Amino acid sequence: MGISQYIKEIGRGQRGARPLDRTQATDLMAQVLDGTVTDLELGGFCLAMRIKGETPDEMAGFLDAAQARMTQLPASERPVVVLPSYNGARRLPVLTPLLALLLAQRGLPVLIHGSATEDSRVTVPQVLGALDRAPLAAIRSIAAGEVAYAPLELISPGLKRLLDARRVLGLRNSGHSMVKLMNPSAGAAVIVSSYTHREYAESMSAVFQLRESTALLLRGTEGEAVADARRLPQMDGFIRGRHLVLELGQKGTLTDLPDLPRDIDAHSTAAYIRDVLAERRPVPLSMAQQVEHILRLAEAA
Repeated sequence: MGISQYIKEIGRGQRGARPLDRTQATDLMAQVLDGTVTDLELGGFCLAMRIKGETPDEMAGFLDAAQARMTQLPASERPVVVLPSYNGARRLPVLTPLLALLLAQRGLPVLIHGSATEDSRVTVPQVLGALDRAPLAAIRSIAAGEVAYAPLELISPGLKRLLDARRVLGLRNSGHSMVKLMNPSAGAAVIVSSYTHREYAESMSAVFQLRESTALLLRGTEGEAVADARRLPQMDGFIRGRHLVLELGQKGTLTDLPDLPRDIDAHSTAAYIRDVLAERRPVPLSMAQQVEHILRLAEAA
């Protein structure tokens, strides 16, 4: 079915729009990612879904289409930990590289994938650059104990184009949710994902269950999938779609706060990360717990 027919279904407003089933959603997203739609049709799709919101079945279908078209990492001996990074730092240091390196120290291969969506933020590639780690030039397998950063365009040029529509429309679209839920690995993986508002936790949980994913889900830090160093959030796990609560979390601020860098620029953040890895500073409690829970999921993946 052509995209115009789908837009008629999803574009009737929040109350009048009709949800698509998983097969229809797969077909719709396939057209978007294959680039067979016009810029006007792409804008109509983005705005219609922004107003309506995706159902779990629709998001599962979108991800089915994306996975069929992406360049996936070859399977590794151990499950790959997948860390999406599409926000960066605004007020707090971006510690996604620290989480990745702590996991690599424990012998896991770690893939960070991302794309800059806001020019004003400090990004993970900038921090990794300050740590003398260059991004991948092509998709390849990741060794145990290795951290690699893959720009989204290496994995899915179509999904990169969908995210870039935000720069024209000024609004996030379905692609921004897809990148937090997708698995770019051809083998076993643990997807580490985050939400900003509690209502998103329910829909994201439903998608992980529908797609039988192994994943960790928590309230992140400024959109990054890292436990806030000042708090201990609830952490939910999924083992091939089966849900379990890994961490109940604590309300309020922790009593023993970490000594985070005051400046959030890439070099200050990299210096802090080096100090933690060298044990000159302690690992923040919430991040240490997150590492242990990810290891548990990797053993079960």
